[in-house]
Amino acid sequence: MSTVMSPLLLQGAAAAGIAFLIGLLFFVVHLAMIVWTYSDAQSRSDHPPILWALIVFFAPILGILLYFIIGRNSY
Repeated sequence: MSTVMSPLLLQGAAAAGIAFLIGLLFFVVHLAMIVWTYSDAQSRSDHPPILWALIVFFAPILGILLYFIIGRNSY
């Protein structure tokens, strides 16, 4: 009995692998944005750092923009 993989099945597996890697990349970037915002807010913001971390967690792009516009103090 020969076990030959269908080209369609192989394409689906490759697409799933690529989608997984892209999803993993987005997840890592999201976590990095949260950690960076928290650590930066500890030294550059009058607001609680956990507040900014939560904002970036729930709305990543908008949260970072808001942090840069109103969250950071310019020392």
